[in-house]
Amino acid sequence: MTSLPKENNYRWNFTVNLLDGASYWFGSSFISASTILPLFINKLTPSLWPIGLVSVITSAGWFLPQLFSAQITERSNKMKNIVVGWGLFLERLPIWVMVLSAFLARKSPNLAMVLFLISLAWYNFGAGVIAPAWMGLFAKIFPPEKRGSFMGLTTFIGVGMGVLGSGVSAWLLETYQFPNSFIGLFVIAAFFMLVSWVFLALTREPLAQGETLDQNWASYRKDLLRILKADQNFRRFIISMIVITLSGMGSGFITISAIQRFQVSDATVGLYTLSMLVGQTVGNLALGWLADKYGHKLSIEIGALATFIAFILSVFMPSPEFYFIVYFLLGINMSSGILSGILVVMEFCEISRVPTYSGLANTSRGLFSLIAPLIATRLALTGFGILFSVSAVLSVIGLLLLRLWVREPRWHKQYADK
Repeated sequence: MTSLPKENNYRWNFTVNLLDGASYWFGSSFISASTILPLFINKLTPSLWPIGLVSVITSAGWFLPQLFSAQITERSNKMKNIVVGWGLFLERLPIWVMVLSAFLARKSPNLAMVLFLISLAWYNFGAGVIAPAWMGLFAKIFPPEKRGSFMGLTTFIGVGMGVLGSGVSAWLLETYQFPNSFIGLFVIAAFFMLVSWVFLALTREPLAQGETLDQNWASYRKDLLRILKADQNFRRFIISMIVITLSGMGSGFITISAIQRFQVSDATVGLYTLSMLVGQTVGNLALGWLADKYGHKLSIEIGALATFIAFILSVFMPSPEFYFIVYFLLGINMSSGILSGILVVMEFCEISRVPTYSGLANTSRGLFSLIAPLIATRLALTGFGILFSVSAVLSVIGLLLLRLWVREPRWHKQYADK
């Protein structure tokens, strides 16, 4: 616990976390699960099943472990020990292993595929394990009325750098032959994610007393059931978000659709990443402001609407140029999920219960995200139009449930659920 004044701590934490987030999002633009990674897999194999497996890993890996790690997290009053200490091994190191998979792609595509999938699973499950602690740390250092603006500004700067990064991606993909282009992409991603870890390690965490909760698994399980039974609004939110999560099952196949339908070049795929990052940039600023002023639920609804329009366009795509609009809309949806999808859970509960509430919400989504990409792969084998149509319908259902069924927790949490 630092002895510096609280205002100084806030300014310091604002600065180092801003640099952490900007570096992280810049690095992650070089391993985009929507554009870059499907292209890498397409170079290794013509099969669609590894694309579906990537979607399983990226969704379930982030969501599924959170409930189980949340129990461990709530036993500690120092979230930083988990976020920084565990994060180096669980979240940063595997990207360097991904670099090795790109080196192996030249002589052994099958081995490269296996190592790539292992590193991707390691990275995403590791991120999921430390996510509750990161959310708990974030809730402690930023008050509710400043979280949306901070996250919006952070991702705006990070994505803005990512726009530059997407230009670099397109240049690498155009200039260098496979797999050298991907070696460059993965090295840049690994380096900047390591830089982000350094800035994150500089966070000054306030040490509040009486915030730990030590329960065995049996008691913790009963506590989870009590939360779901007592908090009707939170339960409805989880159900709505599960449907919205299912609606995104077709996003990993949009790049493959563009390649198969219009034979787009590798450089064009890099520019699709640019379009998606522009959408994120616009979404981060607009939705961050809206979230602070009107609550996070509205931002999530806007993201679901953007997803619906993107999939409708994907069904009736007349030319490859329209994919730029699709990825712009997907970028808006990504900004709503990253910004409000994470922060809204903090407003359903007190700070000490953020790890459990976030773990409960995200692990519930993770269970369904295990099967969604497998269903998506089967639908894609039948036809991309069918897959994108199903995704569009699910996005509308999720939007309506969230809009009509769930109350904004910031304004209505003082009322008892009926």
